[in-house]
Amino acid sequence: MTFGAVAGRIPRGIWALGLVSMLMDISSEMIHALLPVYLVSVMGASMLAVGFIEGIAEATAAITKVFSGALSDWLGRRKLLAALGYGLAAFTKPVFPLAGTLGWVVAARFVDRIGKGIRGAPRDALIADLAPPELRGAAFGLRQSLDTAGGFLGPLLAIGLMGLTADNIPLVFWFAVIPAFASFVVILLAVHDAPRPAEAVNPRMPLSRAELARLPAFYWGIVALSAVFTLARFSEAFLVLRAQEVGVALVYVPAVLVVMNVVYFLSCYPIGVLADRCHRGTLLTLGLAVLVLADLALGVVDGLPGFVLGLVLWGLHMGMTQGLLATLVADAAPAELRGTAFGVFNLVGGVALLAASVIAGGLWDVFGSRATFLAGALCAALALLGALPLLRRRPQVV
Repeated sequence: MTFGAVAGRIPRGIWALGLVSMLMDISSEMIHALLPVYLVSVMGASMLAVGFIEGIAEATAAITKVFSGALSDWLGRRKLLAALGYGLAAFTKPVFPLAGTLGWVVAARFVDRIGKGIRGAPRDALIADLAPPELRGAAFGLRQSLDTAGGFLGPLLAIGLMGLTADNIPLVFWFAVIPAFASFVVILLAVHDAPRPAEAVNPRMPLSRAELARLPAFYWGIVALSAVFTLARFSEAFLVLRAQEVGVALVYVPAVLVVMNVVYFLSCYPIGVLADRCHRGTLLTLGLAVLVLADLALGVVDGLPGFVLGLVLWGLHMGMTQGLLATLVADAAPAELRGTAFGVFNLVGGVALLAASVIAGGLWDVFGSRATFLAGALCAALALLGALPLLRRRPQVV
């Protein structure tokens, strides 16, 4: 069956969720492509401060996900929480162009990420609910692919608007408000919860020890592996800062995320389809190996050619791992605990990302960019060793 034929079998609700993700990502990436430079060059923040801001923002999202995921299991209504999260993010976007101090930017980033946290786990659990088991990899790959399309359309728009507005970053931030509100409208009108089986029973306390004990050992192995892996893929703000270091002009800095996300976009869906046909552990191991090469290229190869190579490999590893990790979580978790499973998975990943971003910023400030990326390569190699047992195991798909 061709990739197109598989896409035709994916439920429309998953397509709608992909469109919602794409529109919100266009908005977010228009801001995030310029925010690190804005913080450093306009507001005078240090590299370490950028690391703290990025890490705390993402950790906030991860912490919120565990509670929203559990709440979606308890309520049995995932769309409600997903829509609430997208709405909160949309209404926060105007704060970025209005912010006059670093504190306001941090606050806006914090609240925006709370919105991301509220929507993340219920949305992923809803995809698992809607997708037929034999198309689960393709469904997560499609959603991730559309989300990533926003990841390069947003920076492209930022580049064009920077040129049209003579590098007026706050004005570009105002344009980012439009797709954010469009995303909120789409989820309100076009997304619905999956029908629940008559025998389904919502867990009374999804985060209790008894319920968490129902999550199998394979799931916890994926959580632990993802935590180590996340230490190697710190915030992409450091890719933007590395671009400046190798001489990329300010107006073209958003192109960094364009290149990375184009590669990410092109690889996500095909890898998702392959994940429904091949052993998922093998694909994940290959993705981790690509991250090792990406960090080595960014840390060892000098100049623009090394940076471009590392950037392309970084995008490829994202396409090979992000949708696949979500698919593995969906495979392992009982249907009535999927929201909780995704929430815990993202909580652990968010804490690891906070640590990774702070460590990356500290290493950069003290030892330079080379140390940051070589440390990432080491963590990716450790995650690769941890992934090898997955080659011998396959979870029972539920």
